[in-house]
Amino acid sequence: MSFVWKYGIVEEENWRFRAAEYLKGITALMLILWLFRGPLKLEKYSEYLVYAIIGLIFAFELLSVGRWFGVTLSGIIFALAKGSFWTSLLLFFGKWLKMSGSLSQHAGTAFAYAVVLAIAGILLAKFDEKKLDIKVEKKAYEFSGADFGDVKLRGSGKAYPVKFGRKSIGWVIDGDVSVEAETPLGRVTKRLLTPVAVWTGERIGGKKTSPDPGFVARVNGLVNPERLYMGRKKSSIIDLGFLKVYEGEGFEYVKLPFIEVIETPGGEEVRVGPIHIREGKPSIPRGEMLTIRELTNGFQLTKVGDRLRIQTDEYSIEVDGERVVYRSGNESLSLGETVSLRSGDVSVTVGRGRAKIRIEDVVISAHEGRVKIRAGGRTYTIEEPEAYRLVISKAKDIVEEQSAELIEGFGIDRTRLSRRVKELLDELMRYLG
Repeated sequence: MSFVWKYGIVEEENWRFRAAEYLKGITALMLILWLFRGPLKLEKYSEYLVYAIIGLIFAFELLSVGRWFGVTLSGIIFALAKGSFWTSLLLFFGKWLKMSGSLSQHAGTAFAYAVVLAIAGILLAKFDEKKLDIKVEKKAYEFSGADFGDVKLRGSGKAYPVKFGRKSIGWVIDGDVSVEAETPLGRVTKRLLTPVAVWTGERIGGKKTSPDPGFVARVNGLVNPERLYMGRKKSSIIDLGFLKVYEGEGFEYVKLPFIEVIETPGGEEVRVGPIHIREGKPSIPRGEMLTIRELTNGFQLTKVGDRLRIQTDEYSIEVDGERVVYRSGNESLSLGETVSLRSGDVSVTVGRGRAKIRIEDVVISAHEGRVKIRAGGRTYTIEEPEAYRLVISKAKDIVEEQSAELIEGFGIDRTRLSRRVKELLDELMRYLG
């Protein structure tokens, strides 16, 4: 399941960033020339090539300063630290590629510079912290809906860009807005209470229109990270545009400006800048993580790859492909290869060739053509195919019946469930004579 984007990606490129990308390409070319300096008869220029590569590394790192936060002193120091780090790697591994000893012996020094400069950058960042705030711009654009594939925003109003430093990270919408999401449980539709934050790099605003200064002043306080997450219970999903965290069953995803970590049952991948380290075959989400959130209420929808989480004050729905988990209070419904319904001391589970029903002190299970019953402190076994099929069929009926009630917000009907279980017990007792 992939994203179908309706709008182009917002880029904030200027000549420096474009030049930095060109220099990266030239650096790669120079590295290739140095590696094959023997066949190309460039041995006598080996040291000059290394000096040129080092100079290009520092050049493209310095030209890249300000892509996110604007040009700051700490940004320049961090660029020098990164340049020193790449230089240390070049010199360290170069000694195995017959690099001149007078050059490779400085690998440790370059790495030490990288560490010291990184520490200095962290300390100097304190002076730049005011530039790192999330800010809603005093600009407004017409909003008439947005299409994110299985997730759609309907309505009209005004969309205000949100920035972190120099980077556009999302929008805040003021208007009449509703969200639609397609799930295996059906279409979930929710009218949202304005203002609504949309954390995405995609452009959802249309023509420029007049802003409301009062609205901008109010929502600038609402998008404060501490207000959104610090005072709440530990959240398994955090999205601030520049910082994205998603924890689901068997899946973890963390993304910061220069770091990305993905863990799945199939493996994991870590990206630090241009370096990718992969172990196994992790399921890599396609498209960026998207979050739609009410800033003054409890609704939040997050989509990353084929995973979808909808959270409200009353319930939550998590979708992973064809698997769905619905939770409301102490009640839950799980749909997939195995279907289960739980509420306190009540549970109904149906899987391939097996079923189990538990309510208070009564347990009925069916597995491998056999039915076991535990009730009133006694245990009974029935080895009749018809009884086995009866339990499987009744368990499916109970799950379907109760699931509809649960999803509509009524919760599990314990009276009806107790009646269904009693009816099933009465039918099974016939097999016991």
